[in-house]
Amino acid sequence: MIYEYVAVDKTGTKNQGAEEADTERELAAFLRSKNLLLIESHVKGSVKKRNVDIMEYLWRFQKVNLIEKINFAKNLSVMIGAGVSLTRALDAMGNQTTNFKFKRVIADVLENITQGKSFSESLKPHSKIFSDIFVNMIGAAEVSGKLEKTLLLLSRQMKRDYDLRSRVRGAMMYPAIILCVLVLIGVLMMVYVVPTLASTFKDLKAELPLSTKILMATSDYLMNYYYIIAPCFAAFIFLFYRVIKTKTGKAIFDRVVLKFPVFGTLIKKFNTARFARTLASLIASGVAITKALEITSGVLGNVLFKAAIAQAAQDIQKGKPFNETLKRYPELFEPMFTQTIEVGEETGTISRMLFRIAIFYEQEVNETTKNLSTIIEPLLMVFIGAVVAVFAVSIIQPIYTSLNGI
Repeated sequence: MIYEYVAVDKTGTKNQGAEEADTERELAAFLRSKNLLLIESHVKGSVKKRNVDIMEYLWRFQKVNLIEKINFAKNLSVMIGAGVSLTRALDAMGNQTTNFKFKRVIADVLENITQGKSFSESLKPHSKIFSDIFVNMIGAAEVSGKLEKTLLLLSRQMKRDYDLRSRVRGAMMYPAIILCVLVLIGVLMMVYVVPTLASTFKDLKAELPLSTKILMATSDYLMNYYYIIAPCFAAFIFLFYRVIKTKTGKAIFDRVVLKFPVFGTLIKKFNTARFARTLASLIASGVAITKALEITSGVLGNVLFKAAIAQAAQDIQKGKPFNETLKRYPELFEPMFTQTIEVGEETGTISRMLFRIAIFYEQEVNETTKNLSTIIEPLLMVFIGAVVAVFAVSIIQPIYTSLNGI
């Protein structure tokens, strides 16, 4: 087969041409022997060219998930540790990935490196994929010469972050599904069951209790005004989403969420664990603490934590101790956290102390999520039982009243 290709040499100059080869891998090996790096290729005159064009258009809509980035950092660390050059390692990673968007991004990073840019500079144009943490840690590693260790540290940090978020999402998913199913069953009862019973009660001319009247009125309203209720409900959800996206709305929402029983504590521990591990990773890789705090504040989702960390960065620039700033937010940071930070500052082992704090709070989140179902299940059972009881009394009581009248 004859492949048409685009390749670059050591100076970054693009070369286009055609070469006979059995496979694309064989073509890449042949070009490497001529000190050329393969960027793109397709079989000459093949229908596949059209498919490539389609992928060229669709790749922008793909997403690069966290697992792919974890594997990228880990595998890159292994190859660099084995003595493989960065360009060859990136070339191999680009060939291995099945995500077309990630393949294009890696190819672009590789092309920038061959043009003389540093690894961190080549990553910056792809900020939607490689976060500030990733870029800054790589930049610090290039200065210190610890790229292999930093990539391994990044992969572990991202894996811990992924596991932490998965646990919290899993804990939130169970009650959310139960409540959604309960609401759906309630709506179906109102639409299909209650109207039938209402007509029966009217025929029997039975005296209806207040709960039954409310149930029938609600059902009647849903049946007659569904075309108003559905858009209003959708509009409420849309407006609520837009409000919590605003700065003020997000601050109020995050403050209220932290007050929730059980869930508030879980969210606080989750943010504390992410804060500690992210900051520890940045400091350990050689990023200055003020810069590390600024980056970390952008990672956390809770506005209150973001504001506290941003303030800590400003105070440190003024010469104030890190722990003193955190002590001003006792509703966010527990005394154990601030005391550990204080010890780390006094002994010069703040990154080590932050790693220990991160491990502790990650274990706390793990235990809380494990016990959450034990706490929530009885509450949900009581709630469901109360709803069923209201329906049962509202439906059965008029029937008994009618039977007694007969």
